[in-house]
Formats: sequence, structure tokens, C-alpha cells
Amino acid sequence: MFAAFSALSLRGRGAARFAAATLVSGLVAASVAVGAGTAAADGATPSQGGATATIGGLKTYGAAVVHTDTGDQQLSAGLFEMSVDGGGALQTYCVDIHNPTQRDARYRETPWSATSLGANKDAGKIRWILQNSYPQVNDLAALAGRAGVDGVLTQQDAAAGTQVAIWRYSDGVDVEAVDPQAERLADYLEENARNTAEPRASLTLDPPAVSGHPGERLGPVTVRTDADSVTVTPPADAATSGVRILDRDGRAVTSAVDGSQLFFDVPEKAADGQAELTVQASTTVPVGRALAADSRSQTQILAGSSESTVSATASATWAKSGAIPALSAVENCDKGGVDITASNKGTEAFTFELLGIEHTIAAGESRTVTVPLQEDQAYDFTIQGPGGFQKRFAGVLDCMTRAGEADVSGSTTQTLSEPTPVTVGSPPDDTNLAATGGSDMTPLIAGLAIGLVVIGGTVLVVLRKREARTQG
Repeated sequence: MFAAFSALSLRGRGAARFAAATLVSGLVAASVAVGAGTAAADGATPSQGGATATIGGLKTYGAAVVHTDTGDQQLSAGLFEMSVDGGGALQTYCVDIHNPTQRDARYRETPWSATSLGANKDAGKIRWILQNSYPQVNDLAALAGRAGVDGVLTQQDAAAGTQVAIWRYSDGVDVEAVDPQAERLADYLEENARNTAEPRASLTLDPPAVSGHPGERLGPVTVRTDADSVTVTPPADAATSGVRILDRDGRAVTSAVDGSQLFFDVPEKAADGQAELTVQASTTVPVGRALAADSRSQTQILAGSSESTVSATASATWAKSGAIPALSAVENCDKGGVDITASNKGTEAFTFELLGIEHTIAAGESRTVTVPLQEDQAYDFTIQGPGGFQKRFAGVLDCMTRAGEADVSGSTTQTLSEPTPVTVGSPPDDTNLAATGGSDMTPLIAGLAIGLVVIGGTVLVVLRKREARTQG
């Protein structure tokens, strides 16, 4: 659905009205012109930095049964594996039992506040379960002893029991592990879970966007990381633009540590422009970090990490005069939308219109604007400014578990390779990518549904015009 509509380009007040209309039919798309900028916008899913990865499948799992008013459904429960961009691997459990996992979906490290965990008072208990069970505890004999498990606890039992305990807190469902050992572990974890704090991101830059005038040091941008050190990559055109990355003492830097302050040093004679710096590190991602998909694919929570590549990017904008905007965005599930933070270090006000509402950021001011969205809503905002400035934010708002949505009564849980839920007692199929959601056809069905809505609206307009001509 998102790929089919992401190329829409809209301008002016009519564009805002059209974007508001498309909010109902499946995608928010808006291009906000504040100048004569013509530069092409790169896609930018709101991200605060960290790991990005591609889901590879459900690797270690057993069977579980969900009890509902309409009957029992069996599904697979256990650990997923993801391959990290730049190197590394992650192990995850899911925290949205009724939502499908899309094949080869792309995921990004995400704060709890941008997922269903943000409003879940038991999110801290889920992290406790992760810290005190498999794979963090890989001595399965010791884990079985603590849980009071009779007999041998296999990896499959441990993964299934852990996932079942997580679902009880993440989705509030009545779910049991089929294997008695796995069920005993799930009960132990559920009964003993205690609230623990959300882990901080593996790597972020704060703030992710700055602005100012040529001849100034733009910043500071502060590094936040658990890694021992990060490498600092200057802007791609640094050799020609003369823009350097300095520390707070004015020295050029190629590496930094947690708490380091970085600055864009822009030559006084530089033409109005923009630049980015990137920091990268190899580290383990903290257990309990959420991973959200760029598409409508079930949210995951981190259970284990190898040494993995993590990165973060910050941008800078400069101009000699006029408005000089800096923009960043983050999904905010508490407010039900996307927070766009706009600052203006220029000499004139920066004004833009989004979804029919005009926003003015005075010179020297910084403000956060929340763009309200519906659950599961795809969005695509482009904000333009003077001198070719352009910033795009695109993604899908996913703040609720399907069990928490109003329209999921009677929904079914299916595997990607099966048209109906697996019957109780049959072994899980090891070819399944995910046994916790709908089918491969989900994106196609969604796209067809949106297409039918558009076609239906067009037909209605044509019929009304014919009716008007007949009456005339």
C-alpha cells in the first residue's frame, strides 16, 4: 500500500485538503511548499538511530493455543531472527499476537513510546521476562529448576514458554503453551515478572537536526550510546563544501564517545545549503528495545543481540539570511500521531501548512507540532523551505496490538503458509516465517481495498454528475 502511493506530490491548500481526505482512505500524503525548493526528497522514516534489520523468520519455537470466545486456535510461539544492516544478528519475540509478520519486513530500533508498549503498564514486566529467560538464560537446566519444570526443558520449550508469558502481558490474551514444560515456564515467568525500566537506545544523536548561519559552528549534537566509541563520518561533499565536524574544543573529529558534543563548522563564504553527519558503532543492542517495521508488520522486542552495527544521522541547514529551519520527527503513540519538531535559527519566520493548518515558527523559536493520525495509517509528509530545503517523513503509525483495537472481534490468527489456523496437536511447520498473523496476501488485499475505495469514489462522482445533467 505504501509503495503504491508514496510518489504522490501535493502542494498548497488544496494539497492539504486532499491529504486530510486520504487520511480516511489509507494514506496521508502532503507536500508543503515554503519556497521554491526543487531538490528531490529522500524517504525518511522517523528514527532516533540505532539498529536497522530485516526479519528472517521464526527459528526456535514450539506450539501454543489461544483460547477465544469463538474457539481455540493453535499457532507457533518462539524466537525470530533478524539480520542487521552492516553486520550482526538479533533475536526477538513478538508483542502483537494477532498481527501478521510480513516476509522480509524491514525493522528499526524504536523507543517504547512509538509502539504499543508505550501505553502498556506491564511493558517493564516483559523486559524482566526477557532478562530472566531464554536466550539470555541459556543454562536450560538451571532455568527449569527455577521454574519447577519436571523433565528436560528444550530450546523449543524455553522459547515457546517465554513467548507465551510475553503475550499474556503484551496482548492480554488467554494463551497456553501446548508442551507441559513450556507451559510451566510460562506460568513461572508470568507470576514472577517485575516492572523494570525501558533500556536506552543503542545509539542516538540529540538533536537530530540543527541550523544556523555560515561562519558559525552549528550544534551541539550530543552522542548517546552504550558503545565504547563511535566513528564519525563527515558530510559526503566535505572536501568541496569545506564543512567540517568538530568537537566542543574546535578539533576535527573522526571518533566520539558517549556524551561527546559534535558541531558542523560551516565556512563563512559557504552558499546556503545542507549537510549530514553519520555516526556508527559495533555494539550489542540492549535487551528490551522495541523494533518497529516500516510496513504493517508485527512489532518485535529484542531478546538477544550479537555485536551489531548501529548508526545515527544528524543534519544541518544554513543560510545567510531569512528563515533557516531544522526539522525532525518521531512517532508519538501517547498523542496518536507524529511529532514534528521545527526550529528556526534564521532572521525571519518560517511558515508551513500541514493538513490544512498553518504553523509559524518565529526567528529563534523551536516548537513541536503533532500531526494526528489513525491507527495503522500510512503517512507521507514533505515540508519544503527556502534555498532548496526539503524534508520528508514517511511511515506507518502502529500504536496498538490487534487485541486492543475495536474492530478485531472475530479475527483469526493464521500462519503465513497456511490459509487457516493449524489444528491443535499438529507439529508446527518449520517453513513458516511467522505463525502469529495473516497471510502473504495481506499487502495485496490491503492495496486492492484502497484501490476499490478510490474507484468507488470516482464512480460516485460520475453518477452524481450524470444525475445533475439529467435534472438540468
